[in-house]
Amino acid sequence: MVLIEKIKNSNYLISLSPNSSLVGVYRIIFLASITFVCGGIAITFYFVGASLILPFAGIELTVLFIAFYLSFKWSSKKEKIYISQETVKIEKGTNKAEYLWEEFRTFTSFQIKKEKDKTLRLSFKSKGQDVYFGDFLNEDDKNLLKDSIKDIIEELNAQIN
Repeated sequence: MVLIEKIKNSNYLISLSPNSSLVGVYRIIFLASITFVCGGIAITFYFVGASLILPFAGIELTVLFIAFYLSFKWSSKKEKIYISQETVKIEKGTNKAEYLWEEFRTFTSFQIKKEKDKTLRLSFKSKGQDVYFGDFLNEDDKNLLKDSIKDIIEELNAQIN
């Protein structure tokens, strides 16, 4: 998901996050319903006499919860790109900025690379260092982000003249 905000005349904030179909309380409802159905079936079979069903249902639910935890953790990634007349700043992390890169805008260039599988890789390059962002976005969102950053840079360059 790509959100673009114009903070002031020449300050922009671009917020990036992966698309997520389950958010908030719906995650809990989904996991609780699976637990209820699977646990209900396992307990029913346990009382009928198939006692080995219960531990395997527990293992199944444990694996399911671990998989969903990892998926939810991945979908909580966030990246923020600040573009102003003076600087470009990129923050990456989940709940707080775990990675921060900042450089003067005059020393940076916006790079668009097409990989062998025709996927886009977007980055800012400065002093020989490429800082990639938005790798978790789908191709439509990457194209939207590419066009938006181009428009922002053109607008900021027009303000200089």
